Amino acid sequence: MTDRQCILALDQGTTSSRAILFDSQVNQLASAQQEFPQHYPQEGWVEHDPLDIWHSSLTVVRRMLDWARENDYRVGGIGITNQRETTLVWNRHTGKPVYNAIVWQDRRTAAYCNRLKHEGVEQELQARSGLLLDPYFSASKINWILDHKPDIREQAERGDLLFGTVDCFLIWKLTNGRSHVTDATNACRTNLYNIHQNNWDDRLLELFQVPAAMLPEVRDCAGHFGDTDPSLLGQSLPILGVAGDQQAASIGQCCFSKGDIKSTYGTGCFVLLNTGSEAVTSSQRLLTTVAYRLDGETRYALEGSIFVAGAAVQWLRDELGIIRNAAETEQLARSIDSNNGVYLVPAFTGLGVPYWQADARGALFGLTRGSGRAEIARAALEAMAYQTSDLFRAMAADGISPATLRVDGGMVANDWMLQFLADILDTTVVRPQIPETTALGAAYLAGRQAGLYGDFDAFTELWQCQRQFEPQMSQDQRQQLLSGWAEAIRRVLHSDA
Repeated sequence: MTDRQCILALDQGTTSSRAILFDSQVNQLASAQQEFPQHYPQEGWVEHDPLDIWHSSLTVVRRMLDWARENDYRVGGIGITNQRETTLVWNRHTGKPVYNAIVWQDRRTAAYCNRLKHEGVEQELQARSGLLLDPYFSASKINWILDHKPDIREQAERGDLLFGTVDCFLIWKLTNGRSHVTDATNACRTNLYNIHQNNWDDRLLELFQVPAAMLPEVRDCAGHFGDTDPSLLGQSLPILGVAGDQQAASIGQCCFSKGDIKSTYGTGCFVLLNTGSEAVTSSQRLLTTVAYRLDGETRYALEGSIFVAGAAVQWLRDELGIIRNAAETEQLARSIDSNNGVYLVPAFTGLGVPYWQADARGALFGLTRGSGRAEIARAALEAMAYQTSDLFRAMAADGISPATLRVDGGMVANDWMLQFLADILDTTVVRPQIPETTALGAAYLAGRQAGLYGDFDAFTELWQCQRQFEPQMSQDQRQQLLSGWAEAIRRVLHSDA
């Protein structure tokens, strides 16, 4: 009986791993979450221990399977969504990683990417991959790992090493090494994948000096990716859906039609606009990416990437110690009538769209003796809206002006931030009933493959709006605030001038 069947979504994020069970009506039944350490070995470097990723993921999956058994639910399959671009290389025989996972935020390969830019290859790379030359993407990270020690590249060329994004590594571990596979939405974030031909690109492999033998097989987002090893979970379960976190969130928001747009506010912020069957090239350095690939048909999206969103709130908590939890930021923001001229540019790991400046660094402007916790917390929240405004301005220059923005992610529980976002964008902002749409998207892919959720229309009927935020700010006030932000960005970009 399908009413006792559920889907397990594993959402492996940048700071935590989470597993969520969804029933046949996409109601959230239960969830488990576990944070894991972040490692910053040098300035601009961000790493994870691959075993922390694996053990935290395995722990939350086991908790949800225990819950399902105790409550008489049958898990029909697993969907996986993951932090994208994060790069792992491991030995195909032993499963042992040769280096820590290099996280998407990591900027260590900036000089290498700049050298390739000066060689004039970025235009060709963009034409093939839809991406730009930036440390953000996986290819330069793979190259760095292979050159980290002389014997690593030798092992790779002998065929002894495997590369994978986080989804690929987890599938490999869950199937006990039987499946080395990924999906099109993760493959397209590597700078090695041709989004038009839907295959690994020999020219890009040559450019980044990556042996083809390391690469996983690329599949549709919904399909059979392998079965979990019974020794791990006490049963064998099919892995039926995979998508990178931003594409999964777009699916969870039912952005299935051309022109649909969503923005996810998690560790970073990512805006995805569905462009249908056309891979649109942006004149404003937005990324062209695969939105999803189902039944062999590819749909594309334009994406704007902001590297720091919720990570700025985490910084307030962990490094500055001015809040105990994220919810306090809303109270602090409401406690003052304005930002009092304080702006935070959270370029902790460079600036993304539309600036793409890897060596930019964060800055706090406008401080006075009267500035305190409230101003700094409010500046961190306002920065999310200003950065999104930068993305919308870039999209407008490409001829796209959305009237409504669907939002999701951990930060959208903050009503003050969403009202400010609507005010700054002068756009209706819609929060869904289920804010964790990244996990929901992974669940839909697996549930679709399992025959539980039906087609796009059937799934869309289950989507519900929880609250809508309408712009209330005057044009003069909006322009004044945006002018202050533009000045702060100018000073960050020209800090060495």
